[in-house]
Amino acid sequence: MEIAAECEHRMEPVLVTPSQPTPAHTLYLSNLDDQCLLRFSVEYLFVFAGAVDVDALRTALSRVLVDYYPLAGRLGPGDHGKLVVDCNAEGALFGEGFLPGLTADEFLRWSATPHESWRKLLRGGSKPQSLIGVPSLVVQVTRLGCGGTILCTAISHCLCDGIGAAQFLHAWARVARFEAADHHVAPFHDRCVLRPRCPSRVAFEHPEYVTNSVPSGGDPAATPSLFFGPLAPVSLTFTGAHVQRHRCVPWLEDCTSFEALAAHVWRAWVRSLGPPSDLRVKLLFTVDIRRRVNSGLPEGYYGNGFVLACAKSTAGQLAAPSGEHHAARLVRAGKEMIDDNYVRSTVDLLELRRDAMPDLSASLVISAWTRMGLEDLDIGAGRLVHVGPLTSETYCLFLPVVDDPRGVTALVSVPEAAAERLEDDFLHGLELDDMHDVENDEQ
Repeated sequence: MEIAAECEHRMEPVLVTPSQPTPAHTLYLSNLDDQCLLRFSVEYLFVFAGAVDVDALRTALSRVLVDYYPLAGRLGPGDHGKLVVDCNAEGALFGEGFLPGLTADEFLRWSATPHESWRKLLRGGSKPQSLIGVPSLVVQVTRLGCGGTILCTAISHCLCDGIGAAQFLHAWARVARFEAADHHVAPFHDRCVLRPRCPSRVAFEHPEYVTNSVPSGGDPAATPSLFFGPLAPVSLTFTGAHVQRHRCVPWLEDCTSFEALAAHVWRAWVRSLGPPSDLRVKLLFTVDIRRRVNSGLPEGYYGNGFVLACAKSTAGQLAAPSGEHHAARLVRAGKEMIDDNYVRSTVDLLELRRDAMPDLSASLVISAWTRMGLEDLDIGAGRLVHVGPLTSETYCLFLPVVDDPRGVTALVSVPEAAAERLEDDFLHGLELDDMHDVENDEQ
């Protein structure tokens, strides 16, 4: 849906600083935090049925930034090409907008596929040319003609992963609702628990950072990109009833819902793009390491606590009739690789190769926003009716479905020529049946 009307801005965005003095120091970022892959801001969009007291929300942000003071700081250059956080309390950027010609119902009617025009919902949130010295947190509250509210936030991925962002947003919401902080987890700022070893020791192949191979007879110096031409977003919601329906499919007996759905989406993505059958393609997906490293990460750790798992196959194997089973086994095997040794090896790899980036030319990346609690955010603006990203990208998001705890919406952008084929493949052949549901560690 295109938002044709322009947002009315009755005042310039302001910098919201912590309401009390905060520590002034340089915060070390782990190699997982400042890797090249994550040098961008994650943009969240929430739609609420009711109105919010914007002044109270701004005051609450000032108060919660006392606890989450690095978010009021600025990224800066550190030693050896690393980024650090200058905890200087310069503040988060906070703006307010009005869209009197748009209602929440109208927005929800087309909310499944984001449009570039939605960027007007985050003034000052356009992607900066540099991450250095700009606000790490940008917020805009937009009032709708129906009395509803849209909240957009851009949070630097170098400071928070999805779980950490949700932790911060819920802390802010609790302050906005004047709830006591008792029994709530305090943020843990120190990232030194994920320092590299000395000497660094890369003990695994790490296919997530290795270039995809090319078809036989192809140019070994370059992998053909599967992305060409204008991109179009494709979205499909798998309801909880669909996900849990039982048909006694033996090979899914030991699958989690994520594994089965990821396998299905990966296969549909490959079939829609139609690459050469012998092209090696990958699925990269994020795995939470908070309970996978020895002794676990400290409670309240809100930095990047995930690594990428990798499944790889030829396109022909995925497109074959048995491709779903094949893909599911690969997804499970990729996830089972992630343990303390693998995490430490990843950290060390990123120490030795500062410019390490996954090869995304023939790879699908899945990031699951499900089970982070984003769909439960309550800022005092009535019922939350939608949560999702501000824009659609070539990586795939698994999004929570409001009012359907087991439902999942898959959102990904592909070349326009492949969009209709992908939607058809999404709709056919999915058998999420005899799986058990376990606590999700994908994020």
